[in-house]
Amino acid sequence: MDFALTEEQRMLRDSVSRFARDALNEGLQDRDREQAFSRELWKQCASIGLQGLPVPEEQGGTGLDALSCAIALEAFGYGCRDGGLVFSLCAHLLACVVPVWKHANAEQKQRYLPGLCDGSLIGAHAITEPGSGSDTFSMRTRAQREGELWRINGSKTFISNGPVSDVAIVFAVTDADKGFHGGLTAFLVETSTPGFTVGRKLEKMGLRTSPVGEIAFQDMLVGDDAVLGEVGGGSAVFATAMDWERILLVAGHLGAMERLLETSVTYARTRKQFGQAIGKFQAVAHKIADMKVQLEAARLLAYRSAWRLEHTRNASFDASITKLFVSESLLESALAAVQIHGGYGFMSEYEVERSLRDAVAGTIYSGTSEMQRNIISRWLGL
Repeated sequence: MDFALTEEQRMLRDSVSRFARDALNEGLQDRDREQAFSRELWKQCASIGLQGLPVPEEQGGTGLDALSCAIALEAFGYGCRDGGLVFSLCAHLLACVVPVWKHANAEQKQRYLPGLCDGSLIGAHAITEPGSGSDTFSMRTRAQREGELWRINGSKTFISNGPVSDVAIVFAVTDADKGFHGGLTAFLVETSTPGFTVGRKLEKMGLRTSPVGEIAFQDMLVGDDAVLGEVGGGSAVFATAMDWERILLVAGHLGAMERLLETSVTYARTRKQFGQAIGKFQAVAHKIADMKVQLEAARLLAYRSAWRLEHTRNASFDASITKLFVSESLLESALAAVQIHGGYGFMSEYEVERSLRDAVAGTIYSGTSEMQRNIISRWLGL
């Protein structure tokens, strides 16, 4: 596989990076402090097609292949220092838009994809519950058939974009005897549906500009036209979301890692102690060298996995490997950047402190690092 960028991919990378740098960073410290999500910036992202990157143009998207999507999201993560906005957009795109594109029927695609791609609708993916995070087999939300309708009751938590979403993919048990595979169904639901309640927005350590909250369903009635895919096919919808999210969401991490590397190199060249630039000290230089090695290894792994999304029958193994390595590499790079900057790195006015807070979440969302190791182990027959 040759990952040398084509001329079109270079232009894509440069244009996305330039747009993000110029349009999305003003007022970031205030937004982070106030935990404020900006719909205006969301609409600006939509103006260059970020919310619909892989969706065919005739359905409202940009029509990029998966590898080009990774390149675009890497450039987005590099130019946009607002980690919360990057995360919200990726959660919308990869856990909501992609499953709708891949599993919705023609009527559902026509109804929802144009708005999801042009920024007028914000999507959410609702599977995590208070008592079942990684253990999705313990899901308690139920959808019961009543004539031609489904009655849904239950609650979800830690839902990215939940407090601001217009459309959500809601997972509910439709046949408890069949379990996760065959007994789970995905429903595509508008958040204005009676019985759909948005709860409190949760305060977080990092990604503070990305709204995360609780949602609940009390006797929410939906028809068969809300079923995404087929009844009992929720596990397939979930698998699609996780494969794309675990591979392409971390593409944004690559951009953040490159920005942290450049910031650290600049600081190490200009900050002087004991009569010389701190980059001359091996303890500092080796940290930066490690950051570079992790970035290059992470990029190759992410690009390879993105390519495999569209060239292999199943990319789940690759997705877990990629998500584990890149998210942990980002965290290590962010911690190294803080240490290189010393006291300044610990201050909130410098972006490295915020980057570290944001990076911690990468080892938790989309399946914790521990869960990725479990998945990898099972693929190896252990």
